[in-house]
Amino acid sequence: MSERRRWSLRRRLVVGTSLLVAIVFAIVGVTTVLALRENLTSRLDEQVLTAVDMSSRPGPGDQMPDDGGFGPRQRIGTLQVVLESGDVVSSAYTSDTGAEIALTDEQLDILQSLDFEERTPVTVDLGGNLGSFRLASETVGTETVIAGNSLDEVTITTGNLALIITAVMAAALLLAVLATTFFVKNALRPLERVASTATRVAQRPLAAGAVTMPERVPAADTDPDTEVGQVGAALNQLLGHVESALCSRQHSEEQLRRFIADASHELRTPLASIRGYAELSQSDPTPMSPTQERSLERIAAESIRMTSLVEDLLLLARLDAGQPLRREPVDLARVVVDGVSDAHATDPSHHWTMDLADAEVEVTGDENRLRQVVVNLLGNARVHTPPGTNVTTELSTEADAAVIRVLDDGPGIAPELQAQLFQRFTRGDSARSHDHGSTGLGLSITQAIVEAHDGTVAVQSEPGRTVFTVRVPLRRARGRTAA
Repeated sequence: MSERRRWSLRRRLVVGTSLLVAIVFAIVGVTTVLALRENLTSRLDEQVLTAVDMSSRPGPGDQMPDDGGFGPRQRIGTLQVVLESGDVVSSAYTSDTGAEIALTDEQLDILQSLDFEERTPVTVDLGGNLGSFRLASETVGTETVIAGNSLDEVTITTGNLALIITAVMAAALLLAVLATTFFVKNALRPLERVASTATRVAQRPLAAGAVTMPERVPAADTDPDTEVGQVGAALNQLLGHVESALCSRQHSEEQLRRFIADASHELRTPLASIRGYAELSQSDPTPMSPTQERSLERIAAESIRMTSLVEDLLLLARLDAGQPLRREPVDLARVVVDGVSDAHATDPSHHWTMDLADAEVEVTGDENRLRQVVVNLLGNARVHTPPGTNVTTELSTEADAAVIRVLDDGPGIAPELQAQLFQRFTRGDSARSHDHGSTGLGLSITQAIVEAHDGTVAVQSEPGRTVFTVRVPLRRARGRTAA
């Protein structure tokens, strides 16, 4: 059954139609052979009854047997047995050559053991060199005459007909299979074109970005009078609706990006002013109350936090808009060393280590943004793991990619959070420890920067082991591709 499920529609149609034709041929052939055999048997029964009549009533030209019985001369292919009070008086079978063959005792015993109905032909297998016969009997006084003819002609005729029908129907079945394959193939071509259009559409990335779908089912395959045409027309209509929805989505995303970019840009100036006035007030030697000092400290701290958030939003908006990054050789080993050193200086309570499998790893990209990737990953480990956590940064190469791994032995990330970890404003505070007021944009920025460098970022986490893996194409690999 599992194999049948994998059959294509074309194969099922061809095989199903061929089986149906074969069954019809078999029924017609068997019916024809059986009808012919029945007809030949009926004609043979008439000959058998004629032989019985001739054996029972001597006619002109017939001569009486020497034993005093009665009956005509034997005809070729005829078997005749005369019984007197149940005893065999005479028995013979006239062969094709005209020679009379006497029946054996076993054959006579078979005939004597049968309970014949008067003038009703029956089939009897005499075995030996005689085979099957169609026999009938008639009793006149104390004498019983059994006469009949061999079934060889009937068997040979029906056998030859069966062979002829089998050969003809086999050739016809082969022709039917070839013709069915041809017609089914032609009939399914419009459906294949519709499926090809659907496959091309399915292979297009529709998750994000500007999306156009020029693929449509050809007009010849959208005839509403045919089933395939109805499917093609419905698919074209569906593609039109999908394209309209995607265009609307893209328009909304572009408007949102512009709004975020404009709002972030406009907020930078007032935030800088707030921070400046707060610092100016703090530097004023005029005595202030504790409440005023605390308020100014919080204003300065929150302005710094708001400025960082605005900068992050502006960066994301620019990356989403496809703003090109700088393309220059970047030494990732130096970037990793600087990032780990900065992390150690920022938070000595964690154990920061490095493992540089390759001291010379160059990629093509924006060095400042790649530094931000390393800083964000190390900052994520610092913020969401307790003091004393071991954080290891590895740098290696695999195939044509540079690989940066940041590992920690902290409490890990909840499985339900891992699927949305790189979404914006996703916070891991509920899954890990230490609430440091994270904005939830760090990993989103990391992913956007890595993807802008044609790379990937992924996470694997379980209690006691969390690994962030960044892959960026090597500079030499990119050079070969360009060549």
